[in-house]
Parts: sequence; C-alpha cells; structure tokens
Amino acid sequence: MRDAEESGRRRADGSAPAALAQEDQAAEEIAAYAVYVRKLVKRYGDLEAVAGIDFEVARGELFGFLGPNGAGKSTTINMLCTLVRPSSGVAYVAGHDVARERDAVRRQIGLVFQDQTLDGYLTAEQNLRLHAELYGMPRSTIAPRIAEVMSMMGLHERRRSLVNTFSGGMRRRLEIARGLLHSPRVLFLDEPTIGLDPQTRSSIWSYIRLLKAGADITIFLTTHYMDEAEHCGRIAIMDQGRIVALDTPDVLKASVGKDRVQIRTEDDAAAAAALRERFGIESSEAEGMLTFGVAEGEQFVPRLFAELGVPIRSVSVSRPSLDDVFMSYTGRTIRDSEASGTDQLRQMATMWRRR
Repeated sequence: MRDAEESGRRRADGSAPAALAQEDQAAEEIAAYAVYVRKLVKRYGDLEAVAGIDFEVARGELFGFLGPNGAGKSTTINMLCTLVRPSSGVAYVAGHDVARERDAVRRQIGLVFQDQTLDGYLTAEQNLRLHAELYGMPRSTIAPRIAEVMSMMGLHERRRSLVNTFSGGMRRRLEIARGLLHSPRVLFLDEPTIGLDPQTRSSIWSYIRLLKAGADITIFLTTHYMDEAEHCGRIAIMDQGRIVALDTPDVLKASVGKDRVQIRTEDDAAAAAALRERFGIESSEAEGMLTFGVAEGEQFVPRLFAELGVPIRSVSVSRPSLDDVFMSYTGRTIRDSEASGTDQLRQMATMWRRR
C-alpha cells in the first residue's frame, strides 16, 4: 500500500520517493519546534541587519535573545511575526512559513512591541475587545476571555479605567494581556521591560514567570538586560546581526572559565601594555577601566600590584557573568556594543527614508 502511495506521489510531482521521504522528515523536524530558523537574512541596502542566523525554540520554552540595541534582535522578531519580509533564508513559527503563510502565523502568535500601542483614550477592556474583534474571536468567548487574561495580569479591578490613567508597568501588563487574548501558541515579547524602573521590571517578570508556569505557551523575548536573560531556559547572544553563542545561562557562564578583573590605573595604555608583556594577558578598555579574565582572580591580584609597574587606583574581581560571556565572544561590553548599534540604527533609518 505504501509503495502504491509513493508511486502515486511520484507520478503527481515527478519527485523520487527518496526525495519525498527527505521532505517528510524535514517537515516533521520543523513541526517539532515552536520556532525553526535557517540561514535567515535581512538586508537594508548594503547593511546586513541579520546575517544568516540558525536556531530553534522548543515548544513550551522560555527563550531569550540577549544583545545590545541594534544587534538585530527586533529585526529578527519582526521577521518571525511577519512584519518584515526576510531577504533570504527560511523561518517557521508554529509550523508555518513566515514568508508564505503569513496569516496562519499571525493567528498562532501574540506580540508585545517595544513601544506602547494601546489607545489611551479607551478603557483597558475596550482595548482588549478591539483586539478580539480584529482577530475574529467568537463573540461568545470574548467577555470571559478578557476577564481571564486581565485577572491573570492583575488588572481585573481596573478593567473600566482609561489606559491614560495607568502607570507604565500597568500598561505593559495590559499589553501582555492583549497578546494572550486570542490564546496564541507563541508569545513574542520585544524588550518587555524597557523604560521601566527596577521595581516595576521585577513585577513584570513575576507575571511572566506565573504565565510560564500556568499556561501551555512558548515565550520568546528579547532583552539587553543581563539579569533578565538569567530567567530564560536558553539564550542566544546576538551581536552585529549574528548569533555568537547559544545555550543555557549556566553553560554559557561556565564556558568563560575565568574570573573577571577590572582595574583603574593612572595610565591605562601603559597598564594594558604591561599586562600583555609581563603576564601574557589581553585586556579591553571600557567605561574608564581595563577588563580582563584570569583564573583564580583573587589570588592574582597581589601579584598584579607587585609586578604591573603602573599605579593601580582600584581593582574588582567577580565570578563570570553573562556580561563576561558577551565580552568573551565579542571583545566588547554590551554597553560599548550599544553605542555602535545606535550608529547602525541611524544608518537603517536613513536607508528607509531614501526608499
């Protein structure tokens, strides 16, 4: 029977059974993941914002993109959410091709943008009802679903309040509630806590963790905050349009294998040269300090004071962090990368205006 089916398939499209079997295997692999990306590229003129990235996100995973502004994180999310068309490569979300099945992808995702997109002159409930109607939700399901997601995000008591009266954290929670309203399989959070104070950021993350624990959903977020990336099951570190590392936070930190030492000196150029010549250590300069990695940093510090030959004003030693991972793979701190990323964003904006 199977031979007859394969023969029929071959007569229909001219493909050999072996080729069809490979296609079936590839389709099964794609369907096994919430997000599946291969050689994804986005170009704006001569600028390559996303430079051929590969990764997968498992179903039910809390997956993070960590990197500075301008690294390509938001461009990647925009492609995955069908807001920007890829220049080349393939990407699938919930088993659907983002280039060829845009409507199917949109039905399966929720999206919280960096910038606020709520209508401040409507109530919280009215904002959600508008979203439900845009998604074509059955009328009978809208009211109970609104009550459910607003309770989930701690906003039910304020459902009839105008959004203009909400704090920044409340607005962000409402946007997450809106993203969940149509029961998506994948929720995209693009810098969900940007511009919020530390206390509100912590509150938002409490709700994200509760959501992850209580709902059958995949969460894909971008951030440039190192402490937020620690909450993710896996993170991809992105820089200049490329994924430079991808694993769990603990594995990535263990890969550095060295303590981080930062020193302030009276002559950083001379100190950097002395580190290289006397200890064989390469350092980088950022934020007025020299930074380098050594094994057993606390034991190295006395030798540093004795042998560097340049007066040291201050020294600090810390265990490997995600910032150290970023520096290990890129040679820069994330803040330095953000400065160059800002220049890249200006280039992109100029190119868009010329189109």
